[in-house]
Amino acid sequence: MNVRTVLSFILVAAAALTIAGSVEAAQPAGVVNVNTASAEQLQLLPRVGPALAGRIIDFREANGPFRTVDEIVAVKGIGETSLEKLEPYIVTSGATTLAENVKSPRSSDGSSKAAD
Repeated sequence: MNVRTVLSFILVAAAALTIAGSVEAAQPAGVVNVNTASAEQLQLLPRVGPALAGRIIDFREANGPFRTVDEIVAVKGIGETSLEKLEPYIVTSGATTLAENVKSPRSSDGSSKAAD
């Protein structure tokens, strides 16, 4: 291999790592406490719109606070697939620290899947 080939390979590898890192960094940091969050705060979560945020609030008002994150699947419109998307961003205690909307990742075919 010549020096030019080696340098080209290094540049391509560095570019790929930079792109991968920026995609990961694009997701906002923070969490939403599902026991205390407002409807607006809940809507920062992936796949949570006004209707689902309302159902989460109605559920916790009718049944008391969520004891674990997994209990959120009892809310109509949240299944196991939705839980997988929500889990990194939800907690049942502490402060809500998520300040910006989390975008749902696209599926491999390029489309967004609807909530289950």
